[in-house]
Amino acid sequence: MASNEPKTKKHKLSEDEDEKDVSPSKKIARQLSPNSLFGMGNPLLDICAVVDKDFLDKYALKSNDQILADDKHKALFEELVKKFKVEYHAGGATQNSIKVAQWMIQEPHKVGTFFGCIGEDKFGEILKQKAEEAHIDAYYYEQSEEPTGTCAACITGDNRSLVANLAAANCYKKEKHLDLEENWRLVEKAKVYYIAGFFLTVSVESILKVAKHASENNKMFCLNLSAPFISQFFKDNLMQVMPYVDVLFGNETEAAAFSKELEFETNDLKEIAKKAQALTKVNKERQRIVVFTQGKDETIMALSDKIETYPVIKIDPKDLVDTNGAGDAFVGGFLSELVQMKPLDQCVKAGHYAANVIIQRAGCTFPEKPNFS
Repeated sequence: MASNEPKTKKHKLSEDEDEKDVSPSKKIARQLSPNSLFGMGNPLLDICAVVDKDFLDKYALKSNDQILADDKHKALFEELVKKFKVEYHAGGATQNSIKVAQWMIQEPHKVGTFFGCIGEDKFGEILKQKAEEAHIDAYYYEQSEEPTGTCAACITGDNRSLVANLAAANCYKKEKHLDLEENWRLVEKAKVYYIAGFFLTVSVESILKVAKHASENNKMFCLNLSAPFISQFFKDNLMQVMPYVDVLFGNETEAAAFSKELEFETNDLKEIAKKAQALTKVNKERQRIVVFTQGKDETIMALSDKIETYPVIKIDPKDLVDTNGAGDAFVGGFLSELVQMKPLDQCVKAGHYAANVIIQRAGCTFPEKPNFS
């Protein structure tokens, strides 16, 4: 209960804390406010279960693969829930990164905001609950035409076969959600914006509205190349957004596809990073930063006129559980420091830390608290 006694000097210090008594980490936490980091993308409910070979064979799944669901997989999701012990997690590339960033930050809660489309159904309710447990401020556009997007993670031994059914995630509507005054206010509160390239296939007009806002207000807008097919089949959408991109993420295969589609005529990752950095940019106040990861090999970052490289944290192969989600986790770690305006090498270090934690666990999951400084 609140006390009615007058505030003495001591009370004042315990609430606001005198500057000299505040640790640097506490100062940063106090400066960070809810909704400082904004993400928009395809929300999926991850449904994870240990399955048998018969189940894989029934749905023609490979033990270590990632596919989009088609007609023959329609019954898979229900059977998975009925037949096996399942775990649910809030998933989808952008939502994973926002979740990891929030985990790295810890306090205050709801630093990360997330927009995306779900269905009015049981899986949608579970997704809302899981987002709340992850302490992210998820504002979903809910509609009844398509069910909530799901991703079945069928685990056999050390392998995972992922089957994604985007469903409702494909139905995001700018005018029915992003343009609403109360939602747009949340966009305006943010300092850093992150969108995975997958959302270019859903609502490029929503991405452009957010990107232009960031550029006009000198805020940081970050984009991920996400998958080779984005550069190959959605190049026009990608290049509409690229002039607004302050930080571009990708891995080595995505960078190679990007280079090929833009006719950079090089497979050298450092050269690709330089050329991507030099592409036209609307906001001239800061140069674009390009960050390319390469799994266990060094991370490359192009900034101003130089290329920096950063070794990843070494890991014993026996401790490696699951590399799915490592890229999302790297971005989440990076963003957790970027939104606190930390130096870029600290952002990369945080990215490496988060990815290292996630690959030692099944799925994009993490312990209660990070051990990062």
